[in-house]
Amino acid sequence: METRIALIGIIVENQNSAESINGILHEYGDYIVGRMGVPYAKKGISVISVIVDAPNDIISTISGKLGMIPNVSTKTVYSKMPDSDKK
Repeated sequence: METRIALIGIIVENQNSAESINGILHEYGDYIVGRMGVPYAKKGISVISVIVDAPNDIISTISGKLGMIPNVSTKTVYSKMPDSDKK
């Protein structure tokens, strides 16, 4: 199955959303290459970067589910790199 590398950027405006976010990320953990979270106390938000290697439909599903959580915004950036498994 063809996969792509993508970066899902997540902005969390309410820490009460953390449990829902972590649940979704755990559900798709097999596709996650790495993640980094940075709290920005001055603005009362957290910013999370999640790197995934997954089929397009899985990436869209993860981003969509995260974006449906109240007080959570997401944006996904896809790599232009071709699937390395085909080489």
